[in-house]
Parts: sequence; structure tokens; C-alpha cells
Amino acid sequence: MSDTLALHSLPLFPLSTVLFPGGYLPLQIFEVRYLDMIGKCFKAGAPFGVVTLNQGSEVRQAPSHTPGGSSFAQEIFHASGTLARITSLSRPKPGLMLIQCTGLQRFQVQEHEMLKHGLWVAHVHVQPDDLLVPLPLDLQPVAAKLQRVISTLQLQGIAPDQMPVQPPYLLDDCAWVANRWCELLPMALELKHRLMALDNPLVRLELVSDLLERNGIPI
Repeated sequence: MSDTLALHSLPLFPLSTVLFPGGYLPLQIFEVRYLDMIGKCFKAGAPFGVVTLNQGSEVRQAPSHTPGGSSFAQEIFHASGTLARITSLSRPKPGLMLIQCTGLQRFQVQEHEMLKHGLWVAHVHVQPDDLLVPLPLDLQPVAAKLQRVISTLQLQGIAPDQMPVQPPYLLDDCAWVANRWCELLPMALELKHRLMALDNPLVRLELVSDLLERNGIPI
């Protein structure tokens, strides 16, 4: 896809996390504003948008100066995010959904509004997929280290659907390797978001290589 795709009235889910393309995101859904939205998205096979909060809480909270009032604490989020496709959904009890999602393409929010029941919707431009860039020779150890991490997690007996890194394992692709390291490495949320928003997957992987060195992780 060479051109951006416009989506209107895309439901948004502001979270204190960053979803990367190809990433794995499990969620517990219990707020009324999201239960209906998630159910409709799953039934229609439609994505929703994950955006990163830079002010406010994942769970809608009334401000302390309006006890019992109808106004709510303000949610402010970054204008770029990632589409999420629901891959599984269960309802263990009334008012609770457990879902698993996969990150798709990134997007830029053009306009957004909050509906009366608290759900954010937006007009967005979906960005093209990252270019498939083979790993240069000097960055191949970064992918080899990621392979070892995946193998270690598998040997620990973690259930396949609970693995933080999900197949297919595209260990020869700069974007995929960089994205998985961004999910695994400890870093500030703002930095993680900036890395997600970078258009050049090779630059993203080079920055990840620097972060591995700074964190004392030998490759």
C-alpha cells in the first residue's frame, strides 16, 4: 500500500502502553463504553485504534472536585497509534471480556471527538506498512539475541497464547525485530511511542541496538 487510507469514526482505546505493528496485546474489558465497542468490532471483524495516553487514566475517573458529577477527568493521548485486530474474545462472567489483539498498521489521528457515553472516535489516516528491510550484517546479532530470548521463554513452559512475542517470527526483517525489542526492553513510555512513530525501520533498529548496549544486554 503506497498511499494512506482514511478511516472515519474509528473507535479509539487510550492506554498506558504502546502497541506496535505485529505486537501482542491482551486486554480485560469491563467499562461500559468499551464492552459494546469491542463486541461490535469482534462481530464485524473490524479493528479499533490503540493510542497512548500522556494524561489521564485507562479507567474513566471522575475528578475529585465534582463528587457525583457527570464530568470526568480529562484524557489526552498522542495523535499517532496502531490499529488492533481482535484475534480471540471470551466472556468469563457478565460485564467482563478477555480479548487478545494483534497490532496492524500505524495511523495518524486527523480529528477526534468523545461521544456522550465516553467513547473516543476519530478520523484517521492509516499509514503504509513498514518497508521490508533485510537486516544489515552489523545488526544481525540483535536478531540473534532476540531469537535466544524467544527460545528461553519457550523453554520456561509459557503457554503459546501467553508468549509476549507471537509468531510468525520474522527475524530477518528490521521492523519486526525492532518492534519486538521495543516491547521487551524497559524504557519510558514517551520513548517507546517515539520509536513506534518512526517511519524508518532501519533507524528504529539502530536505536534499539544502542538501547541494548545502554541496558548492558550483550549481543
